Amino acid sequence: MAFKDIFKDKNDYNEKTIVGFMSFSVMSIAALADVVTGIMGQELIISDTIFNSFVIITLGAFGIAETGKAVNNVWGKKDKSNEEELG
Repeated sequence: MAFKDIFKDKNDYNEKTIVGFMSFSVMSIAALADVVTGIMGQELIISDTIFNSFVIITLGAFGIAETGKAVNNVWGKKDKSNEEELG
């Protein structure tokens, strides 16, 4: 699969989960850097607006992905990944 195929409507990747994971990774790296610099006795200044933006993106991306799965299950649409795991 080519990189450009990720952006097509029909693909095997869940873009919302990818964005949520990337946002969570950046947030985790910033928190870890803050702890490390705190141990070293220095203050790491991270803008609250930027950090809160990553929190909102993470929660929003994972929330949208899970809500989509729940809605599909309620409306009777089968999730291909669940079918493959079960059978």
